[in-house]
Amino acid sequence: MDVVALTFASGWASGINAYATVFLLGLIGRLGGVAGIPEGFQRTDVLVIMGVLAVIEFFADKIPYLDSAWDGISTFIRPVAGALIGALLAGASGDLLPMTMGALGGVTALVSHVAKSGVRLAVNTSPEPLSNIGASLAGDAALITVVSLAIAYPVQAAILAAVLLIGTLTLAVLLLAQIRRGFIAFRAWLARR
Repeated sequence: MDVVALTFASGWASGINAYATVFLLGLIGRLGGVAGIPEGFQRTDVLVIMGVLAVIEFFADKIPYLDSAWDGISTFIRPVAGALIGALLAGASGDLLPMTMGALGGVTALVSHVAKSGVRLAVNTSPEPLSNIGASLAGDAALITVVSLAIAYPVQAAILAAVLLIGTLTLAVLLLAQIRRGFIAFRAWLARR
């Protein structure tokens, strides 16, 4: 159950920011000596690359419409990262468990990513930048909380991730009209580039 919970929580986090998820897992594994964190995540080169990419995403995520462009590109990265993280956490040996955990991590990351991206499109239509920055910081704080909690308390982290996922999906459904307006505004922003 712990690997399922850890995979679900990590999959959710990957849908928010895959680079930060790998960075935090690697850092916790390396500094905390936590068993079960893949050795590859703890390597210095991986930590540096993931740290740099996480910082770039941190700032890109605060800028209206640039965040949506970044999310568009990340549609191809986050679910794959979630799947790889899930498979590696389960021991990626070709057995059924790692493949199942890979699927769980990938699907969870995809759903989390779609919900986040939709809500962010809606937030982009607000006339001031503070709501965009606030939404991004809330996502960053939630990611750090879930990944940190997942190491010591994977079941509780998975429950928190599930609550956050359901909440974000519900919010996305409630903001569907605003998301459409955000998508139209995003396309206009792209046309000006």
